[in-house]
Amino acid sequence: MSRFSVDPNIARAKTPDASIYTDAAVFEQSREKIFAPTWQFVGHSALVANAGDVHPFTLFPGFLDEPLLLTREQSNKINLLSNVCTHRGNLVAGEACNLRSLRCRYHGRKFDLDGQFLSMPEFKGVEDFPTEADNLPKLKLFNWGPLMFTSIEQKFQPEIFFKDMIERMSWLPLDDFKPEPALNRVFNVKANWALYCENYLEGFHIPFVHAGLNAVIDFGEYTTELFFPYSNLQLGLARNNEDCFDLPPGSPDAGLNVAAYYFWVFPNMMFNFYPWGLSVNVVEPVAVDECRVNFYSYVWDAAKLGKGAGAGLDKVEQEDEEIVQNVQRGVKSRFYKHGRYSLSREQGTHHFHRILADFLG
Repeated sequence: MSRFSVDPNIARAKTPDASIYTDAAVFEQSREKIFAPTWQFVGHSALVANAGDVHPFTLFPGFLDEPLLLTREQSNKINLLSNVCTHRGNLVAGEACNLRSLRCRYHGRKFDLDGQFLSMPEFKGVEDFPTEADNLPKLKLFNWGPLMFTSIEQKFQPEIFFKDMIERMSWLPLDDFKPEPALNRVFNVKANWALYCENYLEGFHIPFVHAGLNAVIDFGEYTTELFFPYSNLQLGLARNNEDCFDLPPGSPDAGLNVAAYYFWVFPNMMFNFYPWGLSVNVVEPVAVDECRVNFYSYVWDAAKLGKGAGAGLDKVEQEDEEIVQNVQRGVKSRFYKHGRYSLSREQGTHHFHRILADFLG
C-alpha cells in the first residue's frame, strides 16, 4: 500500500503522509502523473477576439513550461497549437499580434493559422518532405461558453471533470461574462500547491480565519457536494436574502439564498460564482514548498461588485495565505505525519486526497 493511500471511509481515514507536501521527488512526479494528463484553464476567448489574432503563452512557467499558441483563423475558428517550430525548435510567435500566417524568425518556416505547414526556404531536394510531422502539433480545446481548457496528454475526456458544474450552472448566460483585467491578481504563496487546494476544499476554517466572510455566509448551512470522480461543490448560503443570486425556477437551488457557488475541479482549479460574476482561481506549482495562484475575473453584473460573499477577495486570499504558509512550516515537523477528517466539514479534502493518492499510484 502506498504511503499516500487514503481509506475511502472518511470515518476511518487518515490524511496522506505529510511527505506529500515536502518530498521534492513527489513534487517532480506530480508534473507528469497529475498535471500533464489533466485538463487546465487556458483563458477566455477574448484573448483572440478577432480573426488573425495570435496569443502566445506558456502553460505553467517553470513547471509544465509548455510554449503554446492560440490563434483565430479568418473563419473565426480558434486553434491551440504548439508554439515550437518543427524545424529547429525556435518559438514561432513571441508576442500577441494579428497575422495572416505564422513565420518562424529563425529560418523562415511558414505555417497557416491552423498549424499546417505552408513553406520553407532552401529545402529544395529534401526527400519525403513535408510530412505530417512538419505541421505544428495541435491540442484539443474544450469550451464552456467563452472559457477554454486543454490537456497536454489528452488522456481523459473533459466531461468527467466539468459536466456536473456545467449542468448545475446551465441557467447562467456565461457568454455575457466579460473579462475584467483590472480585477485579476497573481499571488505567490510559500506553500505546496496541494495544501492551498485542500484549504479551499473545506469551509471548516471560515469562522476561525475569515471574519468578514463569516459575517455574510451562514456557516451552519454551508454544505459540500461531491461529484465523482473529479470535482465538487461548496454551497454558501447567505444569512439573509441580500446579495444573493436571483435563481430561476429551473435551478436545483431555487428558493435558497445562495451567496456563492464554490466549484473545485481536479487538480487545481476553483470556479467561484458570485452574483457579480465569476472568479476563476488557478493554482500553479512552482516548487515543493511554493505555488502561484492566479485570479481571473469575469464580470456579469458590475452593480453587484463589492457586495456579499464576492467582496473583499484580496483580504480573504491574504488570510488563506497566512494559514497555508504556516501549515507548510508545520507539516515539515518530525512530530507530524497524519491527521484525521471531520465527517461533516472535510468531505472535500478527503475526496481530493483520495484522487491524489490514485494519480500518484
